[in-house]
Amino acid sequence: MNISILGTGNMASGLAVLFAKSGHQVTLASRDPSKARSVATELGNRIQAGDFATASDNADIIVLAVPFDAADEVIKAAGGLAGKIVIDITNPMTADFSGLTVGHTTSAAEEIQKLAPSAKVVKAFNTVFASVLQNGGKVNGQPATVFVAGDDADARNQIVALAQSAGLNTLDTGALASARYLEPVAGLNIALGYGLGHGTDIAPTWQRAA
Repeated sequence: MNISILGTGNMASGLAVLFAKSGHQVTLASRDPSKARSVATELGNRIQAGDFATASDNADIIVLAVPFDAADEVIKAAGGLAGKIVIDITNPMTADFSGLTVGHTTSAAEEIQKLAPSAKVVKAFNTVFASVLQNGGKVNGQPATVFVAGDDADARNQIVALAQSAGLNTLDTGALASARYLEPVAGLNIALGYGLGHGTDIAPTWQRAA
């Protein structure tokens, strides 16, 4: 797949390397293409670089890897993302990471769907720390779980397949409204990792009977 990642932070970099090592064509994008080129060069693995609009035009799948508060501006800079599968990895945390800024009746993912109404938004990867991605998607040698939610079943299935191609476990959680549950799970992960000192080599999963 041709994957464009909008953003150049730790999560963007971790996903870029993970996907590239899995055989996908990856482009990192920034408002400042020179910054994207610098990060892509550092990451290697034949990762390309570009601006938001060009990278989005050429992509099969787009990863929105920017803070939730920046989503509106980035979506506009990327041309609206109409017709694209968009992976939303954001978590709507307060500045001090003590809580969520939206919830109960909506989620970051649903708000992003409103900002890009002609895109197929899928919530995924928001519960996985960047350090886990940089460790090949594994915690203590075991694949992390990627929870996937979206209103378009085909788009959901494609993201499940993408995560599995990168060696991660997956759990399809149904419609995009499930992001109202997944974003608090990410908040708990952050509280455990940073607030309670468990570190970032952790990831939530889901146990199922055989």
